[in-house]
Amino acid sequence: MTRLLVGTRGSALATAQAGGVARSLAEAIGGSSELVPVTTHGDVTRASLSTLGGTGVFAAALREALLDGQCEVVVHSMKDLPTAPIPGLSIGAVPEREDARDALCARDGLTLAELPTGARVGTGSPRRVAQLKNHRPDLEVVDIRGNVGTRLDFVTKGELDAVVLAAAGLTRLGLTDVVTEYFDLDEWPTAPAQGALAVEVRREDLENLADDAPLRRALSAVHDPVAAAVAGAERAVLARLEAGCAAPVAAHAVVDEGSIRITASVFALDGTDVRTHTETRDVSTVLPGLAEPGSDDARRNASALLIRGESAGTAVADALLAAGAADIAPLRDS
Repeated sequence: MTRLLVGTRGSALATAQAGGVARSLAEAIGGSSELVPVTTHGDVTRASLSTLGGTGVFAAALREALLDGQCEVVVHSMKDLPTAPIPGLSIGAVPEREDARDALCARDGLTLAELPTGARVGTGSPRRVAQLKNHRPDLEVVDIRGNVGTRLDFVTKGELDAVVLAAAGLTRLGLTDVVTEYFDLDEWPTAPAQGALAVEVRREDLENLADDAPLRRALSAVHDPVAAAVAGAERAVLARLEAGCAAPVAAHAVVDEGSIRITASVFALDGTDVRTHTETRDVSTVLPGLAEPGSDDARRNASALLIRGESAGTAVADALLAAGAADIAPLRDS
């Protein structure tokens, strides 16, 4: 029986999401899987994410474990993954995307509009800080760190009136009952690739494996080409902006009615200014070819879909830069 070693961060959320992927990979090849917990710098420091440099703070140790042979694949939250490729590694699969929205978890069932003036709302994300100040400049936004449970405790213990968290994480942990409001993506776009996972592998493994090899079959079984294309479009915005994952950048892409459409925004950190742009690309000719996962035709069409999504994301970023996005917000990690 084939056993697959799957690297993951050790937090409850990371092991929950990696565990789901690991089970799916194992089922695809009739084998078993084992999680290999890896401690990252982002897991042990209490410093603000914006002061850590953001990009790669959670990914580096996982990648080292993969390159060192401690595991055969690693599972990343895609929004935490740097856009620049790393020698020797490739994204082998992007599973079906979870809810990309942000969620408010507030005392007394309150929505964002119902929070009183001066209410204390916690987040560790510069992007969410900017959006909160843009929508409710009368609130006090408090910088927080910690896992999901720690952040929710700030509310239950009365230290904060609310926190803003990713809906995907709450869903994966079975904590959706604490959500008091989901923010609409058209009005409150989220971090590029939020809710998406990336299964990263050693490039030589992909290049040397036959089409019927267990690992290749497993990756093909869990890969969602539409999820990969929309996440790729959103990440292309970050790549062209040369922005870190902690930059105040939001993006939302969808595949609908034969097109891939992406809208992205760059916010001033104080919420007083924003630049937004939308691009659309026709993908009607490639969508039918995705129907047979694992086939050469499906792979070609998935690649075409990804390329068109990335093209749209790059064009959005170019338009944002032309509109002065770099003048209103710090984009690069310090």
